Amino acid sequence: MSESPESAHPRRAGTFSRRDALRYATALTAAGLGTAAAGLSAPTAAAAAPTLIDFAARQIPAADIRAAGHSGVINYVSTSRPGSNFGAKPITLPYAQSLHAAGLIVVSNFQYGKPGGTAPSDFTRGYAGGVADARTAWQLHTAAGGAKNAPVFFSVDDDINRDTWNNLALPWFRGINSVLGVQRTGVYGGYDTCRWAAESGVIGNSQVPGYRWAWQTRSWSNGQRFPAAVLYQHTIDTASTPGPLVGGIRVDVNDVMAQDCGQWNKHL
Repeated sequence: MSESPESAHPRRAGTFSRRDALRYATALTAAGLGTAAAGLSAPTAAAAAPTLIDFAARQIPAADIRAAGHSGVINYVSTSRPGSNFGAKPITLPYAQSLHAAGLIVVSNFQYGKPGGTAPSDFTRGYAGGVADARTAWQLHTAAGGAKNAPVFFSVDDDINRDTWNNLALPWFRGINSVLGVQRTGVYGGYDTCRWAAESGVIGNSQVPGYRWAWQTRSWSNGQRFPAAVLYQHTIDTASTPGPLVGGIRVDVNDVMAQDCGQWNKHL
């Protein structure tokens, strides 16, 4: 997640195979990836996946996102933590409308707390916290025009072990499921977190067979790739390794790994 320069995610090199590239050879526009992705309709073996950016500092104009070659955004349906004032949290209806008007897609993500922040990591808040977070996320998602059947990706922005998953994160996701249902619940996290979420049955399915609502970050993944992830965060903005500038803001960059990655305009 791209919130502040003090975020410290390890980076590992990633590759995009010939097989992966060829998966994007057809139906990108029909899949709702917009005109920004239409130019990728005939990739070669060396071609890259369509990309989405995530950021928090402020709203980046749609024209700047298009000019940078990205297909859309993953934007927050959560508010800023105490003591912070992120201009892109939460996404607003006018901003979402400007993105759609430019042919860009929008995917929803929830993150309020973080390790070492002024609010604790969301996944530590248990079942009741999951209920509250899901209600907040859905209110902000729908207020911004988010599709009624689109998922929200809930962040586990930390390197957790299996005990932490079982005892803290899983009850939180069960609370989220009780409000949104499994099919509208997604996860952001490292390889193990994505795998455990899928195995525990707390995240839904993409319309593309074999894919789940998992947004994997390269952080804490030790070079492993979760094959069912619809999104893969390969570039993370940190103080030591800044992300690319888009509209004057440093951003994270994510590969779209399935034609249905949870974008609003595919889940009306």
